[in-house]
Amino acid sequence: MFRKFIFLLCCLIGISAAQLSAQELSATISIQSSKVDNQVDPKTFTQLQTQLKDFLNQRKWSNETFGNEEKIDCSFYITIESVLSPGVYEAKLSIVSNRPVYNSNYTTPILNMQDANFTFKYQLSQPIEFNENKVQGTDPLEANLTATLAYYIYVILGLDYDSFSLKGGAPYFAKALNVVYNAPEASGINGWKSYDGQRNRFIFIDNLTKSGMDKIHEVIYSYYREGLDQMSEKPEIARGTILNALMSMQEVQDANTNTMIVPILMQGKFTEIAGIFTKADKQMRKQLLNTLSSIDLTNLNKYKEKLE
Repeated sequence: MFRKFIFLLCCLIGISAAQLSAQELSATISIQSSKVDNQVDPKTFTQLQTQLKDFLNQRKWSNETFGNEEKIDCSFYITIESVLSPGVYEAKLSIVSNRPVYNSNYTTPILNMQDANFTFKYQLSQPIEFNENKVQGTDPLEANLTATLAYYIYVILGLDYDSFSLKGGAPYFAKALNVVYNAPEASGINGWKSYDGQRNRFIFIDNLTKSGMDKIHEVIYSYYREGLDQMSEKPEIARGTILNALMSMQEVQDANTNTMIVPILMQGKFTEIAGIFTKADKQMRKQLLNTLSSIDLTNLNKYKEKLE
């Protein structure tokens, strides 16, 4: 595996054990509480932010050993929308994760999404706990805080591993699916069931695990490992590989009209894709725009401005 190769290489060139870490994430977390600051003790969200940062970065989420340079760069943004009852909050969650591109200083966004169904309970001095064998915990609203974050951590790990080895993320998508199947249940908790709107955690992980969606894993691997990672050495070949990956993504969407995964994977990709294809020939740019009209219609006019 590519990540394991990097780790072994670091050992060979003499990086000390102190520079190697078991944890997988280099995560930041930000809590925006301005809408409710006059209703809540100001220490509450300061403490919660500190606890969640430790939860994300100090917990071991896989069986792999990560060097510092291998840690996955990701960010979580929690916006508190309202206080439903003392200690119970309605919030929105935004998740971003990035991946380094081989032989460059560029990092590419691999996940950029928003979750508007985030309700949880937190009070000062409340422990932050997660047990994948008892996801629902003892208090559903307390458990929903860590269950939701754990779900997205497993998705982040899965997508990252998928981008380095074909279907390498399968074990982590399975863990995310386990969280969904055993998610906390209580009044006000949403996002875990197939019927909780058209975009929810169930549908997203279903897109990443059901057999009829196998091609999406080939798309991820092809776009990142065979495409972006080769841009510095073989730009023409890499550009063609990326176009083929996007065309395959179109096939996935055409075959699964209610898919959630395609728009999520395309979120935040405009600048990157436009930059890759500015030097492509006219025929390739025409084919790209035809594909983008299906998989990224929202940004199509911006693509046309750059590529026509």
